[in-house]
Amino acid sequence: MLAATAILTAAIVIMPVIAIIVIALSSSNGDWPHLVSNVIPRATVRTLLLLAGVSLATTVTGVITAWLVASCEFPLRRLMSGLLVLPLAIPSYIAAYAFAEFFSFTGPVQSLLRALFGFHSSRDYWFPEIRTTGGAVVVLASVLYPYIYLAARSMFLMQGRTAADVARTLGAGPLSVFAKVQIPMARPAIMVGLTLVSMETLNDIGAVEYLGVQTLTFSIFDTWLNRGSLAGAAQIACVMLLFIALLLVVERTARRQQRFASQKTTAAVHDPVRLKLAGWKRWAATTFCIIPPFLGFAVPIFVLGGYAVHRLDQFLSFRLLSALWHSIIISASTACVAVTLAFVLSYATRTTRSPLTFAAGRLASFGYGVPGTVLAMGVLIPLAGFDNSLDAMLRETFGISTGLLLSGSGLAIIYACTVRFLTMAEGTIDAGFNKLSPHLDMASRTLGRTSSQTLLTVLLPMMRPATLTAVLLVFIESMKELSATIMLRPFNFNTLATLVYEDASRAKVEDASVAAVIIIAAGLIPVFLVSRSLDQSSHP
Repeated sequence: MLAATAILTAAIVIMPVIAIIVIALSSSNGDWPHLVSNVIPRATVRTLLLLAGVSLATTVTGVITAWLVASCEFPLRRLMSGLLVLPLAIPSYIAAYAFAEFFSFTGPVQSLLRALFGFHSSRDYWFPEIRTTGGAVVVLASVLYPYIYLAARSMFLMQGRTAADVARTLGAGPLSVFAKVQIPMARPAIMVGLTLVSMETLNDIGAVEYLGVQTLTFSIFDTWLNRGSLAGAAQIACVMLLFIALLLVVERTARRQQRFASQKTTAAVHDPVRLKLAGWKRWAATTFCIIPPFLGFAVPIFVLGGYAVHRLDQFLSFRLLSALWHSIIISASTACVAVTLAFVLSYATRTTRSPLTFAAGRLASFGYGVPGTVLAMGVLIPLAGFDNSLDAMLRETFGISTGLLLSGSGLAIIYACTVRFLTMAEGTIDAGFNKLSPHLDMASRTLGRTSSQTLLTVLLPMMRPATLTAVLLVFIESMKELSATIMLRPFNFNTLATLVYEDASRAKVEDASVAAVIIIAAGLIPVFLVSRSLDQSSHP
């Protein structure tokens, strides 16, 4: 029964991808030649440039800051180790709105330049334009580097000092040890973080649209909604799926080819010996670690928080409260469904240990790599097909019209968010199960309890912390999700994310600030949990 449920879950997750491929291959309206000639090449180049820029910037920032706080001693190191995680709470589209305001002609930066140097207009000086591909790289890198920072910092802490000390006794300097010993050992974790960064970059729609960067994701959105070509959007989506598959292959290959064993001692774990930086190097390290959280967290908080302070009355407006209620309903429903399915997948893998169940778990984890825009299209096609078939059958049989039961409601958003964040829930639940010895199940069974009784009375109570963490993570991520929500929401249905998007699209970032602040405040909860977990594990 568990194995069958796991396979059904995998089928539900993979169905949107299959629907997209079927629509793309069955199209006969001649969109493909136009897309190949005019849309896909330009969008692919922009996407590759954006991916390359964000990947390089996040890798350099994340790896160096992780090494500094894990292996070096400098002023404010402990404070920096926590601050560097904060940009995770800022969705990329909110960061784009804040950056555009902060670096605009009337923003504080250019206003300060004009005041200092006596400039009177934009013709008197040059200032980089944020609404470019380079600007999008800066925005996305500012909020996505913590994925690599967290992965690299964990690996640097797990390595202990043994390998580094051996290299130092052989005459290697600190930078040589970092480049030739610590980086290669941390490469698998860095590749995992880089894959997450790449997927989030491909998933983004709000930031790239606002900054005027025509990526493949934006092209799907534009082709489907603005040009009315579902088949053309599906064909672009297939190109994006090739990108996702390539990223997953590269990530798994990198992890497979990099293996090492780290024999940690108690001293290596609980009493780390950090390199004490002296002179200008210690202040340079502090400055380097301050810049990323300043850009990725302080700037959005300064801009949007400043706007929100002058609009406190909006916190009680019907428009905001309605969007908040919709966000809570969608996020809570998604969290319950995703965690339930994740629990089934993890428990099935734990109890059956069959290749089929393992394969089902792998398929179910594919959803996180699919951008929300692509998922929205893949979800809408089968749901609309079901709605139309049911409506036609009931009209013919009973003369009753059901309308759009699934595709015209919030259920479509819940479906898409469940597929996208199921991996996050499954990973958290699976980590909780891995901490429980299989002998607990065996002991319970020898005492006469059935597998269902063992699950309900023994495992579930012990899994409560992992389950609550999974619910919280999926809830927060669903609240921040924009790509799928903006394409699947019913008419006159706003969440906090779509409310921010609508106001910013109308050049009313000030009005979007209150909803944005609520999203950021909610996003700080998992960031706090991550920071506390890192502090407890590192024992600085």
